[in-house]
Amino acid sequence: MQNACLVFVGSLNREAPYFQGARGVGLSVYSFDEETLETRKLAETGDVDNPTFLSVTPDGSHIYANSEVFAWREGVVSAYRFDRQTAALSYINKQPSLGSITAHNTITRDGTKLLVANYGMGEGGPDRSVVVYGLREDGGLTAPLSSVAHAGTGPDTARQERPHAHSVTDTVAGGVAIVADLGIDRLFSYRIGPDGSLTRLAESVLASGAGPRHVALHPGGRFVFVMNELDSTIVSLALDDVSGRLTVIDTKPAVSAEARDGNHCADIQISPDGRFLYGSNRGHDSIAVFSVDQQTGALALVDYTPCGGATPRNLALTPSGRHLFSANQNADRISIFARDMATGRLADTGRSIDVGTPMCVKIVR
Repeated sequence: MQNACLVFVGSLNREAPYFQGARGVGLSVYSFDEETLETRKLAETGDVDNPTFLSVTPDGSHIYANSEVFAWREGVVSAYRFDRQTAALSYINKQPSLGSITAHNTITRDGTKLLVANYGMGEGGPDRSVVVYGLREDGGLTAPLSSVAHAGTGPDTARQERPHAHSVTDTVAGGVAIVADLGIDRLFSYRIGPDGSLTRLAESVLASGAGPRHVALHPGGRFVFVMNELDSTIVSLALDDVSGRLTVIDTKPAVSAEARDGNHCADIQISPDGRFLYGSNRGHDSIAVFSVDQQTGALALVDYTPCGGATPRNLALTPSGRHLFSANQNADRISIFARDMATGRLADTGRSIDVGTPMCVKIVR
């Protein structure tokens, strides 16, 4: 197990009207051998309600799980410890998320804070869009250090009736959080203070009705890539580290024109060398592969690969970049693909992790 990757999976264990079943256990940990493709379950717990998104420390020792429970005015964020020697999961603590439908979180580059995005439904409760927590020495979460709320609507009256912060991502240089708000077609950049304060630097407007969901960062720090859920596009932007301003470079459809109706994009990941992007299409049930021009940030379609199941909600690359995992929510299956490092293309290995309603997968060495 020392040389294997660790795979952390969040699966749905409480019903919600906008999901198609809740057949998962909660939080699970697996090992994965990149040479043999063998996977083995190491630990699991059902004590976490609907962990629809996870962040994991680079050494795999701590996990931060959002609980997204329908009708709760506030979600919670739970901290767990994983012992690689004994393959044991242990609970540390939890904190309120200060908002409903807690959708995404990320550990800051310096490892001192956790940033959380609340999608938000209805009204009532604290109704905050983004929240910052400190990370204690034991890996637990402090009480919230700061929070911000967004305002506005978008043209899609069914999905953009209010702000919906869907992800929060610390930049490569660190210290600046980029928030994708699906409800108002905007990307917000915030300076993260040493005390956890959030100071708005810039507000970048995307195409009307785009519905920005998840963000990937080029390892060089110059480019930011956004998966737009509602209009099924992928956008490349240039980042100014000082001002936090994002400028659109390129926009490409994430699916073919005939497949656009009924498709909803979800996750986006970038290869370790920054040369290829991978985006998941729910409805088309595919993984879109794009190449990235390293000088300009322009995008070019490489391929569409069937996701090996249904409703690919989340993607993860192994740290080596040799394999990609697709969490296929409605197929109860995480498909494992081999990745051609030169062309970016994916090949289904036929191997999988069978788990009920997988929502999120994270992989560390």
